[in-house]
Amino acid sequence: MMTAMSRPASDIDLSDRTTAVPTGSTSSPAADRSLRPRWREPRLALGLALVALCAVLGARLLGARDDTVGVWVARGALAEDHQVVAADLARHQVRFEDQADADRYLSADADLPSGATLDRSVGAGELLPRDALRTAGAASLVEVPLSVAAESVPSSVRVGSTVDVWVTRRRDGAAAAAGRPARSTLVLDDVAVVAAPDVGTSLGPATTRSVVVGVPAAQARRLPASIAAVTGGDVLLTVRR
Repeated sequence: MMTAMSRPASDIDLSDRTTAVPTGSTSSPAADRSLRPRWREPRLALGLALVALCAVLGARLLGARDDTVGVWVARGALAEDHQVVAADLARHQVRFEDQADADRYLSADADLPSGATLDRSVGAGELLPRDALRTAGAASLVEVPLSVAAESVPSSVRVGSTVDVWVTRRRDGAAAAAGRPARSTLVLDDVAVVAAPDVGTSLGPATTRSVVVGVPAAQARRLPASIAAVTGGDVLLTVRR
């Protein structure tokens, strides 16, 4: 008897044989995705840093644009001994390195001194220097230094400003106990500021400010009483506009 083992390979029926195919063997393998958060991507971090840098630079540029002061410039050439009037000048905004440089020129925020005359010629478009001007009666001014609490000086006060000087007399113990109110007195009016140094240091703002005013001859007779009042009270400056 011929057995299956002895039959030729060509006579073996392969139709009944099945091959088991593992379930899901035809599906695509799972993708290997990065689980790192997007906010830690180097390109995203670099983009955020650039946006922040642009914002800071833009804020500084906008702030610097406002850091200017108004000064007078000559519309045309002005000769020596010319009496300057408003029509001779034009306002121009200028950014100075420091206040000392700005004080060298006539501020456009202050009134033009009456009777201002040029000691030298000034070219067209030139900033109007203070030292190129002389005013009638300027030699008769008496310079009076004042020590004023920083909060009692308006922020607009600078060289060339016209101010009134008020003094509030300090109350003694009896007056304070009696409840008598402090009174302020006008001791100098319409006086020009001839010096106003900057306040503050690198360690912080100063609590007092030194301001020098020029008292005209018309008020010279009031100086003794005015100085006595200033030394015995608290000084306050007011600016007229």
